[in-house]
Amino acid sequence: MTVVDQQEALKQRLAGLKTEHRDLDIAIDALINSGNYNNFQLQRLKKRKLTLKDYIFLTENALLPDIIA
Repeated sequence: MTVVDQQEALKQRLAGLKTEHRDLDIAIDALINSGNYNNFQLQRLKKRKLTLKDYIFLTENALLPDIIA
């Protein structure tokens, strides 16, 4: 796999992670607005959202070139 292929794969992964993060945000809002949820369910979704945020951060850093200042 070439560097260009790796970069493209990371970009696709990043797009997927951001989409899932946005979808979870919408799902959490809908769940809260419905009023029909338990705290465990909400807590699990929020934890998944935070995990995705960490993966997004790591993926974005992997896409940045290593520049020594």
